[in-house]
Amino acid sequence: MDNALAEQQQKLMQAVANGDRRAFEQLYRLTSPHLFAVALRMLRDRAWAEEILHDCFITVWSKAETYNAALSSPMTWLTHIVRNRCIDWLRSGQIRAAAREAPYSDALLLSENDAPDSWHDDAQAERLRHCLAHLSNEQRQSITLAYYQGMSHSDIADWLQQPVGSVKSWLRRAMDHLRECVGL
Repeated sequence: MDNALAEQQQKLMQAVANGDRRAFEQLYRLTSPHLFAVALRMLRDRAWAEEILHDCFITVWSKAETYNAALSSPMTWLTHIVRNRCIDWLRSGQIRAAAREAPYSDALLLSENDAPDSWHDDAQAERLRHCLAHLSNEQRQSITLAYYQGMSHSDIADWLQQPVGSVKSWLRRAMDHLRECVGL
């Protein structure tokens, strides 16, 4: 990010901390596209990402005075809020209840429409798809929930209704397979 943009965001954060609604609106317009993309990437659901972004900006409005420019840039601070809120959402019972209504789908893995900046090239993405297809269902689900949904081992065990030890084994064997298959 260029210095002028970072300085503009810092000034807006100071104004928001002082209760300036116009600065808040400007900060929202300036940062929300990036923050929404972060939430959408983590949650994979537009409605949930919109809700998280809304909640995060309410937090920003009420906690702007806690922002410390000496510790991080405004975008880093804002992204941290969004990321943590997404993780909390993923671990909450709300997402489990909603997700149980829809069956598990490998579509969460690597869709053809993934952002171009997320992969160096299409061949690498295709290789990973191929490697993921050779995992057992348990391993593939565990990898998906851990790395695409941000769930912990115990969360995955709860989700799949399996022992934590089994989940850890599935993840370890899946990662070993992926390292060997992809060539990492």
